Amino acid sequence: MSGEFTESSPLRVAVVGSGPSGFYAVDALYKADVNVSIDMYERLPSPYGLVRSGVAPDHPKLRNAIKVYAKLAEEPPFRFFGNVTVGRDISVEELQHAYHAVIFTCGAQTDRRLGIPGEDLSGSYTATEFVGWYNGHPDYRDREFDLSHERAVIIGQGNVAADVSRILAKTADELKNTDIAAHALDALAESRVREVIVVGRRGPAQAKFTSKELKEFGELADCAPYVDPAELELNDASRRELEDKQNANATRIYELFRTFSETPAAGKSRRVQFTFRKSPVELTGDGRLQHVRLERNRLEGEPFQQRPAGTGEFTEIECGILLRSIGYRGVPVPGVPFDEKRGIIPNADGRIVDGDKAVPQLYVAGWIKRGPTGIIGTNKPDSAATVKSLLDDAAALASLGEKSGAEETSRILQERGIRYVSFSDWKRIDRSEIERGQAGGKPREKYTRVEEMLALLD
Repeated sequence: MSGEFTESSPLRVAVVGSGPSGFYAVDALYKADVNVSIDMYERLPSPYGLVRSGVAPDHPKLRNAIKVYAKLAEEPPFRFFGNVTVGRDISVEELQHAYHAVIFTCGAQTDRRLGIPGEDLSGSYTATEFVGWYNGHPDYRDREFDLSHERAVIIGQGNVAADVSRILAKTADELKNTDIAAHALDALAESRVREVIVVGRRGPAQAKFTSKELKEFGELADCAPYVDPAELELNDASRRELEDKQNANATRIYELFRTFSETPAAGKSRRVQFTFRKSPVELTGDGRLQHVRLERNRLEGEPFQQRPAGTGEFTEIECGILLRSIGYRGVPVPGVPFDEKRGIIPNADGRIVDGDKAVPQLYVAGWIKRGPTGIIGTNKPDSAATVKSLLDDAAALASLGEKSGAEETSRILQERGIRYVSFSDWKRIDRSEIERGQAGGKPREKYTRVEEMLALLD
């Protein structure tokens, strides 16, 4: 394979997206037996995707992966093109002309909808908006969340639901030394939310939290977790799920719920309640959200295949803010096939397909390839599998002849007046954020507007 590409005429690859799957694709390409030149395109001036803007500010250790990504970015001849939106600033066709292969690793950028009446009432939000807002993501800098009501409802029982619930439940003192965005910290300090209800469609045995995430609710300064003991009753299939030795995390989760049901509030002023086997069917209110109507569910099916089914019994919860956290979905890239139903780029083993035919030169990895499943590390083998498919196509890619890569695309961007951000530019932004944070006792104070980042550079 190495003979098909040389140091003077390498395999030129463009990676679109700078999150974990993008950097793991870079890593797999560097480790392969091939002369390769890689350029990465990112629509924001800042790299690292959800590791920067999706990880909760009170979980800084999860951002340690950034050290690995930064080291990869320093490997010549890697080039970073931040502040460049593929499909707008430069077309996919232009990337195909400049590179042998293009790998799309642009993630799942929006939330799935509930699909119920009242979903768009004022006071009803997505978890993506809220997470981006408190993490300083420029797309969500100007979002406003009405925190003047005492009860919030979270739809979903995965780790993102845990994050947003925990941020709502924490005091300002618990957050002030994290890298939470200053505007979010100010708003949360004034929050009147005192009760958070976390709603799951299935039962306590099927909740998708990690035990580590859930355990933190019992360690909050002024918030007590609670579960109604009656809701911990299990059907036979759920009991069998918990008896399975391969399902140890679910057992730990269930035991934590049992602990929450038996632990007194101990004078704490806030409460997070976990409730199960309920699905939202309607949001109501006079001009803004006031109530969420829930249908009680029963579980049907064999162990590990149980699905919720409505019982026709309903309950209503008064609330002033609702966040839905029921999964993410990708968004289309102009010039690339897209599966609207699944919210992914259709592919076969990482090769992008249009119908039954592979699209030459185009590949995909990460959530936009497989859907929003797994943790940060799950993207490593996924990206490696896509790179294997790409390298299996090396002969066909080599037949395209020599490609000019960044030489061609940088000229196009300059002609169009696109101010792209290099990795050395990003390091200047990074240093400035750290300096700003140190002044306030924080690890960093992020720039939350693209204009601020570019002004620092220019």
